[in-house]
Amino acid sequence: MVEYKSLRAITDDPRIKAPAEEYERIRKAKNYYQDNLSQVKYYAMGNEHKRKLNSINVTKMASRRLASLIFNEQCSIKVDDSQLQDILDTILKRENFYTTFETELEKWIALGSGGIRPYVEDDKVKLSYADADDVYPLNSNTTKVDEIALSRRIRKIENNEAVYYTLLEFHQWGSSKEVDDQGNVYRPYTITNELYRSGDSNSIGELVPLNSIDEYADLQPQSTFQHLEKPLFAFYRNAGANNKSLASPLGLGLCDNYWHTVDDINATHDGFAWDVKTGYRRITIPKTWVRRQTQINGKSIPEGSQMYWDPKDAVFVPINACNDDSSSFKDLAIQIRTEQYTASMDFFLHEFENEVGLSQGTFTTSPTGVQTATEVVTNNSITYQTRSSYLTQVEKMIDQLVYAIAELLQTPDVWSDRQARWSGDIDKLTITPDFNDGVFVDQEAQRQSDLQAVQAGILPKKQFLMRNYNLDENTADQWLSEIQDEQSPEPPEQEMSMFPSEGGVASDRSRDNASPDDGESK
Repeated sequence: MVEYKSLRAITDDPRIKAPAEEYERIRKAKNYYQDNLSQVKYYAMGNEHKRKLNSINVTKMASRRLASLIFNEQCSIKVDDSQLQDILDTILKRENFYTTFETELEKWIALGSGGIRPYVEDDKVKLSYADADDVYPLNSNTTKVDEIALSRRIRKIENNEAVYYTLLEFHQWGSSKEVDDQGNVYRPYTITNELYRSGDSNSIGELVPLNSIDEYADLQPQSTFQHLEKPLFAFYRNAGANNKSLASPLGLGLCDNYWHTVDDINATHDGFAWDVKTGYRRITIPKTWVRRQTQINGKSIPEGSQMYWDPKDAVFVPINACNDDSSSFKDLAIQIRTEQYTASMDFFLHEFENEVGLSQGTFTTSPTGVQTATEVVTNNSITYQTRSSYLTQVEKMIDQLVYAIAELLQTPDVWSDRQARWSGDIDKLTITPDFNDGVFVDQEAQRQSDLQAVQAGILPKKQFLMRNYNLDENTADQWLSEIQDEQSPEPPEQEMSMFPSEGGVASDRSRDNASPDDGESK
């Protein structure tokens, strides 16, 4: 019966519990993020015309700003197991994780959700990323997503026609626990792969064998793992409640509650750009003013000497009027409303900053002009609070990713030699992401505070150097050694000493010339 299975949409599958309306919302957010907006209709001389909206992609701008503040290539992931740390560092470096994650996070923030699926290929752990419209939770628990379907789509040309293949990868836990041959109790974890083919880009299509295309010919229709404790994927959702669908486990996109403000920003910018485009100078004149003069007093004028107006000059607009009618000479130039548009744009941008949780001045000029570092830190408090909320979700996803990688490393069946790559205890594993908070710290204020702590004797000099100059431990030791050498006193030049109290030749001569009575008198 499964051979005849077909889907119009992925949410038609009964295993998927996420509401179909959620993906309509995600598609709208994706259109805004891609700046794929409806054309503007306008009328000219009674005829309807269309043109592209001259917009500002504030969704892209805000998502990119938040992603760069939350996670960047200066971040790092640490675990308390040296063997796993070495393997993890190798995987993340090979997969260019610290750069790619920031890029993917930008899209996840804009759309609301995302996922990462680690997998083994050619005895190497690789990472596959999924956007919000490729992630389908299989349960409606809004606090935890431990079962999911991930989709990937490929477009091919067959018989000169476009064909779309969609792979659905289901991750599911068994409904009941089982016992293996050694008597160990476990809950089976199953990955099911299904491939669908359609000639319509808006339909998923019919279920076909996995070997229908070369890309998935080596995939198994179903794989079951026995002793997994964590799912083999990492799920991300934006911070905050999903007020569009209260039972949905998917996160809400950055601007899903604020499209009206985004539309106001775009309308204001488009209106100003249209004013600039249509506001070029135009002057009406009689047609006779631009006509060639071929005769003077009944005598012909050679063609090379005839005076005429440049036909490419768009400033002057000839109209029907009496000859030499100076009243037809009118300047039609309009004044571009720069100040009004600027004030309107600042108003809507300030409103947008407040709505998405960014400090005022993020996208507009600061009302106080140049600010000190301390003022910047203070004014960034709203952005810092917003960042902290997102960091909680990012840290949760990173934990899931490390756990998923560790599970793969412990599973012999996914490796060609059937040998596990790591045998540590996942339950005792401590994962510590470092998100590099230096962007929100006043560096000079921190340095002065640390310096006072050193002078008070409560902060070692070595730690001061490492914290404030980004030195490693060996370099800090080398600096301290050089400082000690420079500050160590050198032997005084005896002949150059001019002070008896410092010792030296002058002091010795004083003692030699002193009389015995001097000592008695003292």
